[in-house]
Amino acid sequence: MKNKLLLLLLLAVPFVYAQSVSTVPAIPTATNALTITFDATGSELENYTGDVYAHTGVLTSASTSNTDWKHVIGSWGNNTTQPKLTRITTNTYELVITPDINSFYNVGTGETVTDIAIVFRSEDGSQQSRPDIFIEIFEAGLNVTLTNPSNNDVFELDDNITISAASSASANLELKVNNVSIATQTASTNISSSYTFTSTGAFTINATATQGTETKEETISIYVKTPTLNETLPTGLENGLNKNNDGSVTFVLQAPLKSDVFLIGSFNNWELSPMYQMKKDDDTFWITLNGLDPDTEYAYQYYVDYSLRVADPYSKKILDPNNDKFIPETTYPNLMAYPSGKTSGNVSTFQINETAYNWQVNSFSKPAKDNLVVYEMLIRDFTEEDSFLAAITHLDYLENLGINAIELMPVNEFEGNDSWGYNPSFHGALDKYYGTQNHFKAFVDACHQRGIAVIIDVVYNHAFSQSPLAQLYWDSANFKPSPENPWLNPDAKHPFNVGYDFNHESQYTKTYVKQTLKYWIEEFKVDGFRFDLSKGFTQTNNPDNVGAWGNFDASRVAILEDYADFIWGNVSNDAI
Repeated sequence: MKNKLLLLLLLAVPFVYAQSVSTVPAIPTATNALTITFDATGSELENYTGDVYAHTGVLTSASTSNTDWKHVIGSWGNNTTQPKLTRITTNTYELVITPDINSFYNVGTGETVTDIAIVFRSEDGSQQSRPDIFIEIFEAGLNVTLTNPSNNDVFELDDNITISAASSASANLELKVNNVSIATQTASTNISSSYTFTSTGAFTINATATQGTETKEETISIYVKTPTLNETLPTGLENGLNKNNDGSVTFVLQAPLKSDVFLIGSFNNWELSPMYQMKKDDDTFWITLNGLDPDTEYAYQYYVDYSLRVADPYSKKILDPNNDKFIPETTYPNLMAYPSGKTSGNVSTFQINETAYNWQVNSFSKPAKDNLVVYEMLIRDFTEEDSFLAAITHLDYLENLGINAIELMPVNEFEGNDSWGYNPSFHGALDKYYGTQNHFKAFVDACHQRGIAVIIDVVYNHAFSQSPLAQLYWDSANFKPSPENPWLNPDAKHPFNVGYDFNHESQYTKTYVKQTLKYWIEEFKVDGFRFDLSKGFTQTNNPDNVGAWGNFDASRVAILEDYADFIWGNVSNDAI
């Protein structure tokens, strides 16, 4: 009877996930009911007055990654098929999963549920919880979990916190910080202890439960803030990744108004460490790494102000957790696997020693600008294989037509795979769905061998929400760039905008555009650019007046001339 009472008490203890979701019981199993409480404070749904729904499924033993949801209930935006939450207070909601998790999600006997996956959304789906929420589901038997703090929580020096854990059955419990015991409890299902952080840096917190000869444990990592060092940025470096002559690499991130930035990646197991805290020079953060294997491909992100993980805005290659799995091996052989379970969101990659492409045409004579016969090409539709290499096999046909210039619709990374490409996320990263960097170089080279110039369509009017330029300064309540964003306007200045409008009078935008344009010419030998929606390159505010927007705009002309002068004066004097 005593053990039953202790278990009942345990069932009333909520377990908090990412400080927005709590559950009863604290240690859910697939064969029991579960109550999930969602606190919308600080999310896009804060103070939302409409109904809130759950887009939810499970991760099971059949899932290949945390994006491979199984048994999703209903479809996104369908309010008749997806579970509706019960409002408890203004910002508190409850979802009851009954009679048990397996039944609620219709999971068969051949699968084991490992996590519940949820996105809470508004009635029309325009507001939602971010990132995706995952609730661990435990196997039956003895289990233990740390109920406070949460993995990757961040604290200040001298903070005093309560460290607590719960077990699924009466057991001998112990808490450790950095492998030093701070509390023990015999024959109990709960344990807690206060702890004061007297030093900075990374800490591990461990909870163990022992019942006879069986022991279960859980370990999490937390971080106590360390001060950012101010140090002058070395000369000659560009934004993004810089490969140095001595084999080291330097990462540079412009992030005005930000206080602390860490470099995280496959080289440090995606964990915070003072060794990887970036130095600050005015509005720029930077760090140099030594000793990396030059033949290994590494993945990385920036962790900004202890709250945001973003890919490098100047990425030359990214890994996308949602879309890479749809890229055929024949199109992109040996694509690096996304680091599932280590981080979230898009990540950047680099390799110091990359496989060099052997150019057959090193100096191409471009056709005269006033004598171009242009073929506009969408790689996706031009070939059945959707690839650069397949497109090469059709170039003789274009040559025979008298084509002397191909205008490629956008080939930089855009949101999703199947698109015309006018929804850009990374303006300097080649889209992997069409092939590797060397595949694109082979395409350009093959065009040049036939006297065909390659012009790429570039989309600098706007970026979409997957862009780090948007994410770094984001108004989540209104789902748009915040007023502090140094690249993007919170609201578009012209009536035909899509995505989020660039401020081309900002020096930050000018630097971004010029550096990425320069990269396309120097790395891939493209011959010129077609600027999409170039009438949008203005800060003259005509958000609704099409007629006024169409008038002569001296500021717009000056912006475009500045970009052209940069290309012709600093990169390629005969660029198209």
